[in-house]
This record gives sequence, C-alpha cells and structure tokens, in this order.
Amino acid sequence: MPEPRNPDPPSAFLVGRRVCLRPVEPDDLPVILQIANDPELRAMTGGVQPMSRACAEEWLSDIRRDPTRRWFAIVLREDGRVIGEAGLLRIFHEWRGADMTVIIADKALWGKGLGTEAANLIIEHAFGSMSLHRLAIGVAAANPRAIRFWQSLGFQREGVLRDGCFCDGRFQDFIMMSLLSTDRRPAKP
Repeated sequence: MPEPRNPDPPSAFLVGRRVCLRPVEPDDLPVILQIANDPELRAMTGGVQPMSRACAEEWLSDIRRDPTRRWFAIVLREDGRVIGEAGLLRIFHEWRGADMTVIIADKALWGKGLGTEAANLIIEHAFGSMSLHRLAIGVAAANPRAIRFWQSLGFQREGVLRDGCFCDGRFQDFIMMSLLSTDRRPAKP
C-alpha cells in the first residue's frame, strides 16, 4: 500500500484545514504574475500596470528584505498547488498595526472558503504571536465582492477616500476598513 502523501511543504508557516501559508518562493512567481497581469484581478485589487518576470523577481527580493512586510503563498494542502498570495504590509510594531491582503488567483476556487481560511490564519497570527492590535484594508468601491468578504471576517468600514484610486480608466472611491484584536469576529467555518 502506498504511503499517504503529505503535501504540506517543509516551509509551511501557518497551517489550516485546507490551506497552508508559506513564504513566497521563486517558483511561485507565475501565480504572482497571473494576479498582476489578469485585467479582472488587477482592476479588483487596484493594480495599475502589468508586471514582467523581471519586476516580479525584484518584488520578491524586496519583500524578503523588508521587515514591514510578511508575504505568503497560499497553498492547497490536498495537492500542494499554489493558489494565491496573502500577507501583511506596512507593519508598524510601535502602533501594533498592519495592512493585510488576501488574493486567490484561481477564479474557479472563488467562493469556496479558501480565502476566508487563509485570511483567518493571518488574522490569528497577527493578533496572536505578533501581538498586533489593528489590521486595515483598503478596497476599491467597484469591488463589492471584496467588501462583503472583508465584512464577513469582521472588518468594519471606517471611511471613504473619495476618488481615492484611479483604476480601469476612471476614478473610484476607496473604502477603508479595519479589524481590531478586541472586535468580536464571526465564528470560523
């Protein structure tokens, strides 16, 4: 009888039921490029230009050196496939706060709770071992799906930057949301 495969990479940092998060590696750059170069994903995330392989390599080098960012590949535990990225950025320990991001690149996997699981792993890490108190996210108003996603995690709207971003050839509002360590969060699925 074949031995069961353990798809969790040795570098798995945060492990959930269906996904794990590990540091981004050079082999993950095709997924990063998919996110940056897909017009629909770029419009939803406020991205303004496509990314070349050279730029992706430079981005990876930058995040590895930057103590204010912790970036992860989202890996499906069942088969070890990288399906997206997640991270904390603009970490400011003195204020115990950071911004957060989660993106599932494979649209066939949207709506299956994988992004929620990845987000909850990061939230627990941020509020737990990192002792952060506040996580923030900015969402383009033209992305109601993302607004609902962050609200389902307990993030609350705290303001609007009118015409705060120029994306897809037009100005749009930018919705600011936050989650505090003291906020009551919905139960995890």
